[in-house]
Amino acid sequence: MTVSRSATQHSMLIRRAQVFGGGHTDVRCTGGHIVECGTSLRPLPGEDDIDARGGWLLPGLHDHHIHLRALAALQDSVPLGPERIVDLGGLIAELHRVDAQLPAGQWIRGIGYHESVAGSLNRRVLDRALPGRPVRIQHRSGALWILNSAACAQIDLDGCEVPGVERDAAGRLTGRLWRMDSWLGERIPSLPLDLAAVSDRAARYGITGFTDATPGLAQHEVTGLAAAVHDGRIVQRLHCMAPPATADPRVERFTLGPTKILLDDTTLPALDDLAGTIRDAHESGRPVAVHCVTRIQLVLTLAALDTVGSRPGDRIEHGAIVPDSVVDHLRAHALTVVTQPHFPIERAVQYARDVPEEDRPDLWRLGSLVKHGVAIAAGSDAPFGAPDPWRILAAATTRQVNSGAGEAVPLLRALQMFFGRPDRPAVPRTLTPGVVADLTLLSASPQDITAHPASGAELVAATIVGGRPVYLAAR
Repeated sequence: MTVSRSATQHSMLIRRAQVFGGGHTDVRCTGGHIVECGTSLRPLPGEDDIDARGGWLLPGLHDHHIHLRALAALQDSVPLGPERIVDLGGLIAELHRVDAQLPAGQWIRGIGYHESVAGSLNRRVLDRALPGRPVRIQHRSGALWILNSAACAQIDLDGCEVPGVERDAAGRLTGRLWRMDSWLGERIPSLPLDLAAVSDRAARYGITGFTDATPGLAQHEVTGLAAAVHDGRIVQRLHCMAPPATADPRVERFTLGPTKILLDDTTLPALDDLAGTIRDAHESGRPVAVHCVTRIQLVLTLAALDTVGSRPGDRIEHGAIVPDSVVDHLRAHALTVVTQPHFPIERAVQYARDVPEEDRPDLWRLGSLVKHGVAIAAGSDAPFGAPDPWRILAAATTRQVNSGAGEAVPLLRALQMFFGRPDRPAVPRTLTPGVVADLTLLSASPQDITAHPASGAELVAATIVGGRPVYLAAR
């Protein structure tokens, strides 16, 4: 690829590309939109000129489910998942290693923990491992934090009577906090988050937009993400899930998304209560995005939607278990399932051990949902999954789990899971005049990418948001 750049970037021509879904080779962008498509178009005076040299031009990839702040926090976190730690001895050794490198008093933040490492953690176990320094460890599900006694004391946890603080039968703290991310974050000294590094890496993957699916964001957290978009630390578009009363910061490239509803099997709401929560969101003009990773969560959600009705933009997050009996309901309500096709590969050992036999045929369905007309989109769920969309695409096209290869989809269909609009993730964008110029240009042909989809991350030649390059590969 060769690029000739003018002093401004308001007008740009991409030439000699293989355009996704089009018979043309050239695309002109002006004022943030595609304004002309054709063949043998010539650069206008002062216009940026990109020679694609036969590379594949795609609608920009949108990650429809990600947690940006948590992903940025990875740089100051210690991976403690089964991929790296295999037993309690290894966990203790890793905590001691990190302890020796940090200034006195600084918290240790562990991530990715799963019971397969050393069973169910609580503060007593962590005290035996490292009693003197405050430690908090996040479960790989994202639902649970485990704190040692030093950490509990620093935030005066024993004096807090709030839902989510777990106590044993005698009323003593276990150090386990359920669904308390925001609450905990407000009470712990934290290092500045490098959202620019997250955005830069995503641009190198060809990602032009995110939907942040962090539950229960406070107004200042939403405003902070909007500020990162405004000042250019986040160069992509950002669609942010938030509670109904959240004020829109009204920043270019930033929009408010659906209201996230979290469901946990141990604290499932009554049907009427869930229906009321959905109704309140709908009446405020917001769709809902309901977290469903078990059979009962999905069945309850569909029953609530049967009661109050669905709204355009309503979504099922994850859909980890989708039984045949609810497929027609998903289609009838026009719900989009925002799935993570890479999880059956990344978590294969865990699922083989933990998922009941009767649920395995319904685990992370993909091709069978597409076959039955269920709307599908994809998100990385990073940092709880890999943030590389090309790894996700490779997984989606090679599925050999559950009921077999029937869950795989062709690459062109898999790509469409990342082409959706932020507010309608199952409606793929096209490269036609009038649409927003969010584009991903690869340096290889469609045939090369189809044969090796995982290589796409290495072949992104340019990432363009609103007609402006935010990433150009050195060629």
